[in-house]
Amino acid sequence: MVRKPIVNGTVLVHGDGAVAGSKLEVAPSISVTTTFRTPEAGDAQFPTEALEFRSPARHVYSRYTQDVSTRAEHILSKINHGFAITYSSGLSASYAALVALHPKRIAIREGYHGCHETIKVYEQARGSPIPLIDLDDEYQPGDICWLETPLNPTGESRDIKYYADKIHKVGGKLLVDSTFGPPPLQYPFKFGADYILHSGTKYFGGHSDLLAGILVVNTKEEWAKLWHNRTFTGNTLGNLEAWLLLRSLRTLHLRVPRQSETATKLAQWLNAVALTPPGKSYDGVPGGTVTKVWHSSLQGKDQRGFEPSQQMEGGYNATFSIMLNDPEQAEKLQWVLKYFVPATSLGGVESLIERRINSDTRADPRLIRLSIGVEEFEDLRDDLRQALQTVAQPKAKL
Repeated sequence: MVRKPIVNGTVLVHGDGAVAGSKLEVAPSISVTTTFRTPEAGDAQFPTEALEFRSPARHVYSRYTQDVSTRAEHILSKINHGFAITYSSGLSASYAALVALHPKRIAIREGYHGCHETIKVYEQARGSPIPLIDLDDEYQPGDICWLETPLNPTGESRDIKYYADKIHKVGGKLLVDSTFGPPPLQYPFKFGADYILHSGTKYFGGHSDLLAGILVVNTKEEWAKLWHNRTFTGNTLGNLEAWLLLRSLRTLHLRVPRQSETATKLAQWLNAVALTPPGKSYDGVPGGTVTKVWHSSLQGKDQRGFEPSQQMEGGYNATFSIMLNDPEQAEKLQWVLKYFVPATSLGGVESLIERRINSDTRADPRLIRLSIGVEEFEDLRDDLRQALQTVAQPKAKL
């Protein structure tokens, strides 16, 4: 069944209308309570019978449910076309996926280093190693495929349908880390994903002020299993973070397409710079300063016929990477920019720049990751131009 994308202002503003608390307030309150009063027997407004925890008529204890996180989960479910559950961080969500899927082996290649460390922690907890195989190795029953697309830190897209078909042939599950491709950019269930993972800290949060993780599954039964595990491992999203997340979701359809459009223009401009040979210049930037640009819009069609625009129907990723000529230039670039904040993370309304080796020791020291915010394209382009001109000068000084 083809699911029609649903990310618009109406859904984001009113998609939590079925939750009891949404009928009492226009803007939700920040609830700090950990526990809730038990109603008297016979209270029709707050029934005492067994609760349905996905849409509870009342709350018992905030580790089970609380109003604002339930409201956020309803919106996340609608825009991801599944059953969403929140966690205290993206890595806690990735660990929850491992617990639920209990893989014999994991097919994975590159991607966010934090998830690789989470797999190591899971191995310690279970007391035995999990063999890691490449995405293009042969799969066996009991395997899961862990597919990050677009890829962190470079921003390249991978073919979800191809890997879904491949893992499903052996009865395995496909988990897609879609953090770089939030709605409305990408809908992994349309292409066969079984689990969708998001670091809600990034685009769903969107303001660099909260930690959150999200898993989305296809059925209510799978959601209930995740909810049970979350409750008794204590990975619940905090009340304040849930409130910030719900606030941020209201503007997702305004922020992400704007970031996507600007990032695509910048990636194409930077790619023109990278294609300029040394001794010449493009738009004032000396050739040879930028040597490579990675972005889904620059990929083209692969040997199997996959082309990123088929999958990223709502626009390309707003985070991508560039390679500079040498490590010294990469180190200096972040300090001569006006509008790019030198910091890790991504997805916020402000543009960020990171020399990737600062947070991932596996990275090439020349690699720079850019997270594009909601500023004006011309301002960001001009800022990058002057910064690249500066670092290209011999013995450039700050």
